Amino acid sequence: MEEAKHFIGGGWMACAANESIDVIDPSDGQPFARIARGHAADVETAVTAARAAYEGAWGHMSAAERGRVLYRLSMLIAACGEELAGLEARDTGKPLREARADAAALARYFEFYAGACDKLHGETLPYQAGYTVMTVREPHGVTGHIVPWNYPMQIFGRSVGAALAAGNACVVKPSEDACLSLLRVAALAAEAGLPAGALNVVTGYGAEAGAALARHPGVDHISFTGSPSVGALVSQMAAEHHAPVTLELGGKSPQIVFADADLDAALPTLVSAIVQNAGQTCSAGSRVLIERAVYAPLVERLAAAFGALRAGPSARDLDCGPLINAKQRQRVAQFVDDAKRDGVRLAAQGEIAADAPHRGFYQAPTLFADVPPEHRIAQEEIFGPVLAALAFDDEPHALALANGTRYGLVAGVWTRDGARQLRLARRLRAGQVFINNYGAGGGVELPFGGTGRSGHGREKGFEALYGFTTLKTIAIRHG
Repeated sequence: MEEAKHFIGGGWMACAANESIDVIDPSDGQPFARIARGHAADVETAVTAARAAYEGAWGHMSAAERGRVLYRLSMLIAACGEELAGLEARDTGKPLREARADAAALARYFEFYAGACDKLHGETLPYQAGYTVMTVREPHGVTGHIVPWNYPMQIFGRSVGAALAAGNACVVKPSEDACLSLLRVAALAAEAGLPAGALNVVTGYGAEAGAALARHPGVDHISFTGSPSVGALVSQMAAEHHAPVTLELGGKSPQIVFADADLDAALPTLVSAIVQNAGQTCSAGSRVLIERAVYAPLVERLAAAFGALRAGPSARDLDCGPLINAKQRQRVAQFVDDAKRDGVRLAAQGEIAADAPHRGFYQAPTLFADVPPEHRIAQEEIFGPVLAALAFDDEPHALALANGTRYGLVAGVWTRDGARQLRLARRLRAGQVFINNYGAGGGVELPFGGTGRSGHGREKGFEALYGFTTLKTIAIRHG
């Protein structure tokens, strides 16, 4: 069985403890590879390599040349897109078409940030006579990136791409459940001309390698995507050495459908926003809030759509792949069972393909209707293909329901009323609001992040570069 090593200092490096972790294919529950089980010693080696790159070749490279390196990397990723998609699909279980889209998005992230490298400007500030005052943006130094299993390539692209563009050197700890594509990208980065140590990937468990990275005093900034509970721990560890943290922690995102909406346009998006990646998406549209005048007919149409959905192996390219592991399958199934036990109306459920391996981690797409706003399936992030439908009476009621959770990541509004569109967009507690669409096709250029339990800081777009830099003020007195 193939066994992957860490990528540190520009090459492959064996685990210091000579330990490994089985890589499980979620489609059949069987191991197909091994990765290195990193510990603090491996993280120490990676941070040392990153610091040397930052203080050496990478740190002294001009912004324009950094951009050329990242652009070459984007082209290599695009050329290897099918290979990367195959790795990602088998590692995560997502349908192959979704993995291909992730590979294309990864190439686009590096293309976008390649063009941004030499456009990160400071300012001159008006001040007292006899002074010239300016600001400059400088990289933090060494940045740590803890990447989850649901979108390894995309989340790597949006955080590492921005950090490298700003001039930082990076240490990445991917999830032990899905890291093979990122190890391949690290090798492509070296091929593109990224200096040794500018990008390092250490695999292993979060409680071991991830914790060592978060609390390492040589790491100047941490980017974390994952659960709120782990995000709080990462913040506490980083606070031990006063490192800033960007947290993206998930959501319970609503899609609000008014009676005047184009229901034909809304319906497929309402379904895809929760079914994509088997619902294992931080910004999944996991609640649909429907004006009472059209509630019954729209729920009926949603039920027909959900009843036709099928889950199966990633290679089959069906509506859903499996969940990432047995623990996640059990967790999602518990939400579904709790709702049934509590008498919440099961409006529809899709099917698991008859030929899906019985050891795979499958959950049929599920629609619940008439969900009480306080019920846990309307309040908690399920991270599975489970949609909760709720009715509302008027605009204030819709707003209260939408803002009635501890999350605030994304929201969708479906209405033809322009004034209502703007009112809701301003009053919804969310980092992104989409009007008559949802997700805008990924939107590499669009700043992304949340409020409340969804975290803080922004990724994606040009805004992400500010988070990976620190602002310095220079005041010159010249008389």
